[in-house]
Amino acid sequence: MKFGFSANAFREYDAIEAIEIVADAGYHGIELLFDEPHLYPPDANEADIKEIQEALDANHLAISNCNAFMLTAIEGFHHPSYIEPDTDYRQQRIDYTKAALRTAAALGHDYISIEPGGPIPEEKSREWAVETFVESLQEVLPVAEDVGVDLHVEPEPDLLIETSEEFLEFAERIDHPRVRCNFDAGHLFSVGEDPVEAFDRLADYVDHVHLEDIPEDRRHEHTQLGDGALPIDDFLEALDSREYDGFVTVELYPYEETAAETAREAMAYLEDGGWV
Repeated sequence: MKFGFSANAFREYDAIEAIEIVADAGYHGIELLFDEPHLYPPDANEADIKEIQEALDANHLAISNCNAFMLTAIEGFHHPSYIEPDTDYRQQRIDYTKAALRTAAALGHDYISIEPGGPIPEEKSREWAVETFVESLQEVLPVAEDVGVDLHVEPEPDLLIETSEEFLEFAERIDHPRVRCNFDAGHLFSVGEDPVEAFDRLADYVDHVHLEDIPEDRRHEHTQLGDGALPIDDFLEALDSREYDGFVTVELYPYEETAAETAREAMAYLEDGGWV
């Protein structure tokens, strides 16, 4: 397996600086942030994409993932979502995702990660939310097919799809080969799952893994590797034994004020464990 670091911790830097710092810290790849202040797909042009690609090449860094989950350029991480009651507001997320697919394709990358529907509106049922998410992705999927880029739905606490079972139910319902899973070990640990068992359950859908530590009480708080209760070494040993050869991207977005130091400390943890 290969290790990357997510640029969503580097919002106080520009995208090129983030690439240089992550490469210097010793990672194999970087998760690009498809949001302001980095590469925002609706506004990205050929020159922007060329600049990113040249920086990656110059620093011998691969793309581990294209993060099209966070959308602060419009409102916040989760809004607009794919399940907004207001159809015009929902359309903004759909149109953004189409642009993200095209941007990933222009960068030569095979997938983007997206939010799992969004927070269920208080006035709506779960069934309505699932059906609306399906309808939203059905509008996006023709673009995914056209450009050859997969949609990695990422289960997350307090959103429509939280657990591995909920993901499998959704995947069966939408039944499309371009819909896959962005496997976040910390998210699934936070909702009470064993990350290894969850990975085994979802392995057929997984091409990319997010990793962060989680506090002992399992609250959803991305924590530096080794500072929480997630059995990181056991999880990585399981991935290794299953011959997982994709990227594991460390995602520590709450550490914006110390992003560079945090990336180096996470790499030191991985090196001390013999993973790098």
